[in-house]
Order: sequence, then C-alpha cells, then structure tokens
Amino acid sequence: MFEFHWPWMALLLILPPLVKRFWPRPQSEQHESVEGMQTTLLHPSLSHLQDAFNTRKPRQPLSARLYGWLLYLLWLALVLALMRPQWLEPYTENRTAGYDLMLAVDASHSMNALDFTLDEEQVSRMQVVKGVVAKFIEGRQGDRIGLVIFGSRAYVLSPLTYDRKAVNSLLSEVIPRIAGDGTAIGDALGLGVKKLRERPEGSRVLLLIADGENTAGTIPPLKAAQLAAEEGIRIYSIGVGSDKKRVPIMENGRIITRDDLGFNEEVMREIAETADGAYFRATDTEALEKIYQHIDELEKTEAESRTVFIPQPLYYWPLMVALLLLLILGIYPEGKQRRLRGGGYA
Repeated sequence: MFEFHWPWMALLLILPPLVKRFWPRPQSEQHESVEGMQTTLLHPSLSHLQDAFNTRKPRQPLSARLYGWLLYLLWLALVLALMRPQWLEPYTENRTAGYDLMLAVDASHSMNALDFTLDEEQVSRMQVVKGVVAKFIEGRQGDRIGLVIFGSRAYVLSPLTYDRKAVNSLLSEVIPRIAGDGTAIGDALGLGVKKLRERPEGSRVLLLIADGENTAGTIPPLKAAQLAAEEGIRIYSIGVGSDKKRVPIMENGRIITRDDLGFNEEVMREIAETADGAYFRATDTEALEKIYQHIDELEKTEAESRTVFIPQPLYYWPLMVALLLLLILGIYPEGKQRRLRGGGYA
C-alpha cells in the first residue's frame, strides 16, 4: 500500500504560482520593457551582417516556456521528496491459542536453606526452584508467561509475554534476599491476580512457588487466594522445603544451622484448594507432568492475529529526478546553452 507520510507538504506546490503572481518586479526590468517597446532602427542587410559575424551556429536554446516547465518540474520533484512517499509492506503475526500463566517465585532469605541433595551434594531451595521452573517455562510453548518475585515485598519482574527465553533469563538472575528477607506470599498472590484479571477468563493460571511461611506483607495468603477464586484465576502451588526441624543455611559465606526455617505445607495446600487448583511438592519428579495435565484441561485463550505495516521509504526516486532536472537547468541557464571558455559550447 502506497502513502505519503507528510501529505500536507503538498501545499508547497502552489508557492511558485503565488510568487510569480504577487512578487514585485524590479525597477530595471520595468524600464527595459518600456524601452523595448520603442522603435528600433534595423540594418538594411541584416542577414548579411549576421552571416559575417557568425562563424559557427550554436545549438538552439530552450524556449522560455519549456524552461519554465522544467523549473516547475524541479520544484514538484523536491516537494514529492519532502512528502516522504513510502510503500507499506503488510506483516501478519499469528499467535496460537494458549494460556496466561503468572509465576510467583519466593526470593526471600529462607530460599538459601540447604535442605535438598542433588548428586550427593547439598543444594539450596533457590537452586531447586530455578531447575523446576525453568523446565516448566520451556515446556509451555504458545503460552503467555509472566514472573513475580517476592520477599518482604512483591515485584513484577516480567509482564505476560511469549518470550520464554527472556523470562528464563530473568529467573536465572534472581538471588535470595533480592526482594528482602521476609516472605510476603499474600502480596505476591494479590499482584499476580491484578495482572491476570486483565486477560480473558478461563485460561488464567497463577503458579506459586514458596515454602509456605508468610512472614511479611499486608494481605493474608488465604484472603488473596479467595480474591483469585472470585476472579476465576486458578492457583497451583509448589512447596519448596523439607520437614526437618533444623535446617542448614548459607549465611555470610558459611553454613550454619537454624530451627526457624520451617516448611508450612498446610498453607500451600489451602491456598491451592481455595483457588480451585492443586498442590505439589518440588521434590516430586512427576509434579511438572501433573501440573501440565491440570493446566491443559483449562480453556485456552483465543488465538491472536495482528497485522502491522512496515514502511519502505521511496523519497529517493523524486530526489533523483530533481537532481537530473537540476543538471539540465545547469547546462541551459535561463534557457540558453552555457558557453565554455575558448568559444565552445556545453
């Protein structure tokens, strides 16, 4: 599709006629025109006199009318270039039907606890979370995924997007205590509900990954779960932690043992049940497959199709014409052929 980006620049086309009509003529030209009307004496043998002085007949000059048209065509080409002509190339982006998934990941101080073992090596809760969630994100092709992290407060790290690699990259940079030492589960759920309520009903899912201990925030977790249920948002919770009373944790570069890093599995279960979801343990190897199955039973968001037009500039074509006309007018200034030094002609 063809269009001008600045069509209003076409008003400049009427400028030459206006200048010709209203621009005052110089006094010298007026006197010359009056003198030209006086009677002129002619040589009795004008043709012989002309033949005597003309040793080489020059090329015929351009007529005054043709010269004027060339000037106006030059102006027309420059105005067309200023109007910025462009060709709009349509590009259609199709999105398949999918789900809207918001991930709420615990990033509090307790996620430094070393109560998991992988290949006979102690690993932290955060390492387990990143492994579980990264696999989950990779398996959700065609879904919109967002990321909320929470500690003492909750923050949106990524809005809902189809770019799974970007979400995974952001998640890999999350470290414990980045959002504070506390655990505001209720605030994280409330923030996730706020972002999901703008999406179509039936496909909205909130995935909570935490240890279940709510120690900060202003919204109680169960109250936030009720709010999600009212909005038709299902919450699937993944519990991260162990049942040990004393848990080792990395603090200030050394490992110490603490007895206040418990795992409240009951709260995580109640949150999921209140919002018509399900609860899973992060240590369950079949947890991801079960979550996939539950989510895939929901209604998908309708497929989206969006067409954008990519402009291809065409201003250089009228600009090339203007340069060509300028070259012609340079060879024939004022309708006459330019004389070169030495008596030749251009």
